[in-house]
Order: sequence, then C-alpha cells, then structure tokens
Amino acid sequence: MSTISIQIPDSVRRHAERLAASDGITLDQFIALAAAEKIAALEAGEYLAQRVARADREAFLRVLAKVPDAEPEEWDRLPER
Repeated sequence: MSTISIQIPDSVRRHAERLAASDGITLDQFIALAAAEKIAALEAGEYLAQRVARADREAFLRVLAKVPDAEPEEWDRLPER
C-alpha cells in the first residue's frame, strides 16, 4: 500500500465522507474504490477500441449467415409494445 496526499474541495470531501459512511467503509476505502472504478472505465474504453480495430465485417457476416432463419422460441421473444 502507498500513502498519498491529495487536495480536493471541501464539498467533495464532505460528500465522499457521507457516502463512505452510508456504505460502511472508510474515506480511504471509498477513494481507493473510486480510483479503481475510474481506471477500469478508462481501460475498458481502450480495450473496446482495440477490439474495434481488429473487427472484420466480412468474417462477421459469414458467421451470421450460418445462423438458421427461424422464429425465436416463445420464452425468447421480446414483449409486444
């Protein structure tokens, strides 16, 4: 574990303390979780961009063409609007 010192607005600190308390965790845990969630969100975007770069529409259409043209089972239908 590392210790860091950060400066945040008082209003943000108060909100974070309130939310941490309502979650039953310390402010340190709350901030660590918030940072981890932000990292995961940013890395997910990078991961998706890499996947998009590898996409092959023709290969997708070839695989899709193998799916039988059939009505879905009753339990798998979307509700009527």
